Amino acid sequence: MSEVKLARLADRDDDYARLGLQRGRVAPWEDGMRTSGGRGSYEWWYFDSHLEDGSSLVITFYTKWILQPKGPEAPMVMVNLDRPGKPTQQVTIRATPEQFQASKEGCDVRLKDCYFRGDLHTYHIKAVGEGLTVEAELVGQVPSWRPGTGFSYFGAHDEHTFAWMPAVPQGSVTVTLTEGNSAPQTLTGIGYHDHNWGDVVMSKLLNHWYWGRAQAGPYSVIAAYLYATDEYGRTELPQILIAKDGQVVADQASKVRLILEDVSTDPKSKKPVANRVIYDYTQDERVRYRVIFQRSQTILDYQLADTVTGIKHVLARMARVDGAYLRFSGSVTVEKYEDAKLVEKASDPGIWELMYLGHVE
Repeated sequence: MSEVKLARLADRDDDYARLGLQRGRVAPWEDGMRTSGGRGSYEWWYFDSHLEDGSSLVITFYTKWILQPKGPEAPMVMVNLDRPGKPTQQVTIRATPEQFQASKEGCDVRLKDCYFRGDLHTYHIKAVGEGLTVEAELVGQVPSWRPGTGFSYFGAHDEHTFAWMPAVPQGSVTVTLTEGNSAPQTLTGIGYHDHNWGDVVMSKLLNHWYWGRAQAGPYSVIAAYLYATDEYGRTELPQILIAKDGQVVADQASKVRLILEDVSTDPKSKKPVANRVIYDYTQDERVRYRVIFQRSQTILDYQLADTVTGIKHVLARMARVDGAYLRFSGSVTVEKYEDAKLVEKASDPGIWELMYLGHVE
């Protein structure tokens, strides 16, 4: 009897047919709202960028906080701004369900005076919070992409879903920052946008994952490696995109092997962190790629229980919620080998993360 696989990437012909999707083509509606926003679901639209002065900017629009999908819609926007020589700024803008709107036809998300809208190629994003206003334009340089259908299914009968669709794997960015009473400053850089959603709290499906994206010379990279919980057989779910000059050269998950090097325990979260995260991709008998994320610093490190307050915080601690989120910056290197010989190598700055929803085993 063959082993039942308890988690899988949905990439079969019948998956595409059931979901109304096409292989190799992303439609604008796929970046529209994909859930009801009701109890049991969550959804977010994510943007990050590296700017010319060394700053990094992350903006995320949520239908609700990812740890509380059982609750009603509780929309918010989170902004993280890291500027050289300055403390990290984290701004959260919360709203009522009546102050939130999202189209199902395409990406058009609005929350109070904030918005996130676009057409798979050009996006305009605005976040207005206490002491900080950010306006960004993102213009795609690499076509929209998803691993398979973008859906991963969990359970013997595909009972639960975690979905991910990078609408802009890489794009040029123009950002205008207004900090306090300072004059607006306009910066350019490289950016990224993806869209995630699901139907049950992620900690029931996923123990932890590494995820990162970067530009390295002519290469654009998105790389993720997800580990399911014990309930779903600790199944490993690799996902990768390597594009060169805007054209996809590698994206088959089955050809990826993850290598973690120089691993130590993070003093704050107590989670194991690899200083070198390597995605080894064997394309065929001759060609191989290596994508190397080399950590320089940890730019965000917080306990997930600390993202809720009051009695919810107490209950989270009592329930031994010890999940953590860490975001890193450093260099990302792409190496291409032909017949075991290094023929191309390119490096540039990158951002990546470690999300640890479960316990360390």
